[in-house]
Amino acid sequence: MVNIQFLLTGTELMVGDIVDTNSVMLAQSLKEHGAELSRKVTLGDDFSALVAEIEHMSRQADVLIINGGLGPTEDDLTAEALAKVIARPLEEHKEALTHLQAWCDKRGFRLEGANRKQVILPQGIKLVANAVGSAVGFSVEHNNCLIICTPGVPSELKVMWAEEILPLLKPRLPNLDKVKTIKLHLFGIGESAIQNIFHNQLADWPKEIEVGYRAASPLVELKLTVRSDSAEKILPNWQAKIMGLLGAHVLSFKNLDPQEPATIAKCLVDLLAQNNQTMTTAESCTGGLIASNITRIAGSSQVFEAGYVTYSNRIKSELLKVSPDTLEEYGAVSEAVVREMAEGALTISGSDWVVAVSGIAGPGGGSAEKPVGTVWLCWGKKGKLKTQCLVYPTSRQNFQRFIANAGMDLIRREILEIKELPSYFSRTGK
Repeated sequence: MVNIQFLLTGTELMVGDIVDTNSVMLAQSLKEHGAELSRKVTLGDDFSALVAEIEHMSRQADVLIINGGLGPTEDDLTAEALAKVIARPLEEHKEALTHLQAWCDKRGFRLEGANRKQVILPQGIKLVANAVGSAVGFSVEHNNCLIICTPGVPSELKVMWAEEILPLLKPRLPNLDKVKTIKLHLFGIGESAIQNIFHNQLADWPKEIEVGYRAASPLVELKLTVRSDSAEKILPNWQAKIMGLLGAHVLSFKNLDPQEPATIAKCLVDLLAQNNQTMTTAESCTGGLIASNITRIAGSSQVFEAGYVTYSNRIKSELLKVSPDTLEEYGAVSEAVVREMAEGALTISGSDWVVAVSGIAGPGGGSAEKPVGTVWLCWGKKGKLKTQCLVYPTSRQNFQRFIANAGMDLIRREILEIKELPSYFSRTGK
């Protein structure tokens, strides 16, 4: 096994001002490629400590990835510390300067003195391109160890890792091309329920296919990994078996970028585009979260007509034409009101599909008849609307996130003509 170690730098990490997500991303990616981190160290902005630790780790590791400390401020010490370790002078790197100048020009920024610190690098290093940020990465060999220095910004590291660093590591990871991982993204089913399916209905699951889980609320990611040609040959058959048992919980995506998070919104936008259809939303308790999730997706302008956030009863009536008598008789959180919200949104927008929600997000506002967490949903097409009441007592944020995703999932199921009721309908209200 290749010895890969990770050194994170920055006092903000040590004192908890910033949470480390970079090592999590690297560890997960390495595992999928048949490797793993053997050691991880976090240090503050201490020059002497950095010099000592870089020297120590380079004597142990085959690959050392140093993350952070490449910015323009005085506490960014990585380049200087590495120069000390490898006994080379610092100098202005012409290619790094060209990159920084182009980055500034593109954004209309003036390249000033402090920023030039980012191009003062150890002599003889090799650049590692950064397509996102201002600071380039760089690499050098020392003590028979490949040292790679990377920016600390997670979005920059994520792109650099996929586009630059993994290819750079390929010669050192002999199993890189042998490992294959398939990810299934699921909604409406938990890890324990999936585990029960494996135990009860797939007891003969082959050991050559590793099964892994990752809860990425509100989704669960199921990973199937193989590490040999023989295992890869049987993978499609077993993948089909598990997908058949998981059924409607499995989300499908068209051209999902590995760097793009899997979401129900992405799945829904893909389906709407494939069917040349549009949708609208009428939201109360979710405050526009459904519309926000959808419009984050590139291409959503082709499928999303409008989102109506009608929080007060007056706006429900004035904008969506919900009858004041209906509101008076049944209350805002009711089947009758959410149905009229959906009908109004469809009429105004002219969309093919609608989802409408009205509920009690809490922590206050509930009653014995309608406790906190009660929500009515209405979804479907004009003349073919469906309704359902759920009770989901949790924090306000979790309530809004789950209901928003459930609303999108219900439209997904309608487009796919899935007859099976979602498991979350077991959380029914009165």
